[in-house]
Formats: sequence, C-alpha cells, structure tokens
Amino acid sequence: MYQTNLLEYKNKSRMRGVILAVILLMAGICQAQSVQVKEVEQEVLGVIRRGQQLTVQLDPKTVERSWKDYLGQQAGRVKVSKGVITVEAAKLDTISAVPMRLLSVVNSDATGSNVWWTLDLGTDYLNRAATPKEYAAAENFMRGFARKLYRDDVFRQINAAEQVLQATKTEQDRVVKEANSIQLSIERNKQRRQELEAELVRNAEELKQLEQEVQLNLQKQELSRQRVQEMKQAVDVVRNKLLQVK
Repeated sequence: MYQTNLLEYKNKSRMRGVILAVILLMAGICQAQSVQVKEVEQEVLGVIRRGQQLTVQLDPKTVERSWKDYLGQQAGRVKVSKGVITVEAAKLDTISAVPMRLLSVVNSDATGSNVWWTLDLGTDYLNRAATPKEYAAAENFMRGFARKLYRDDVFRQINAAEQVLQATKTEQDRVVKEANSIQLSIERNKQRRQELEAELVRNAEELKQLEQEVQLNLQKQELSRQRVQEMKQAVDVVRNKLLQVK
C-alpha cells in the first residue's frame, strides 16, 4: 500500500508540472493578443526625446537581449553604453529609405517590460504629428518585434512542457520497471518459500525415517547381544565337556 501511494504521489507531481507548463503556454498565447505601442517622451543622454514605447509582459532581460539581437539583424551594428542602445546609420527600409540614428532604452515597471526607441530622421525625431508615415511604419516594426517575442516565448514554453512530459514518461517507465522488479522479487520469494516448505517436509520425513532406523538398530543390537550370549553359553558347555574327558 505504501509503495502504491508513493507512486501515485510521484505521478500526480509530474502531472502538476505538465499542467503548469500548459497553463504557462496558454498565458503566453493570451499575452500575445495584447501589444501596446504608444508615443512616450524619454530622457536619453541628458536630452528629452520623443519616441515610441512597446510594453510586453515578459522578462525584461529576455526582452532586452532579444531586442538587441533583432536590431542587429534588421538595422545594423548595435552599440550599448550606459544602458542606451545605439545604431548609427540604421538601415530600416520599411520605415525610411535614408539611414537613421537609432536610440533605444529597455526598462521595466509595474505594467511590464518597456522597449523605448526613437529615430533621428534628419529633419526631426520620430513623431506622430511631424512624421506620421514613419511613425506608423515604426509602430508596425515594434509590433512585429512583439509578435516575435511572444512566438519565441510560446516555443520556449512548448519546449519546457515537452521536457516535463518526457521526464514524466521517463519516470513512468522507471516506476513500471521498478514495479515489475518488485513483483519478480515477490514471485521469487514465494518460490523460495515453497522450496523451503518442501525441504522442511522432506527433512521431517527423513528425521522420522532415521528415528525408525535407530529403533531398528537398537532391536538388532539387542538381538546380536542375545546371540553373543547364547554363543558364549554354548562355548562354556563345550569347554566343560572337554574338562570332563580324562
């Protein structure tokens, strides 16, 4: 009973892990439906600048690392100094045909992880009113990044769930193997017990036979003693006869 309860507890624990992974997966999918991009002013390098801010509900370190990699792939060489991400002569054809100076900061607050950036378009910084076309294209760029973030997060959660599932299967196989081993030991123990019981029966029969042989031997000893006594008496009779001859 103890072994059964223990196995049930282990299996339930593994299943709770699988359920948790699925919940996280669903949470990531739900989060992906809510992407906020708004116009925000940010002080960067001692200057208040207007730009866009993307807010996502993901780990800020993961967001910052992914953002730098994304900019490196899409815009050009990324430099980081004192928390400010810079891409000089960023080439983002979907936003502007002219290379731009890109400044960005990643931080977090109670609402989530924030990715802020601005683009120096030469005549003005990214601005909803002054550069509406570029602003809309830049917003689409950030939304694309957000979708990639959430997709990557979902894949990570799927991998985590698959790892938990694999670990659960491995544990199940181990538990089944252990149960089979225990059952085999039980069968061997039963077999050994039967052998010992049969041996005890044989020993009892052998003991009974030996006791009977001891009794028979005692009878033989008594018979032999009587014969010896009779022969002794016969020898004495012959000896007496010899003594009577003169």
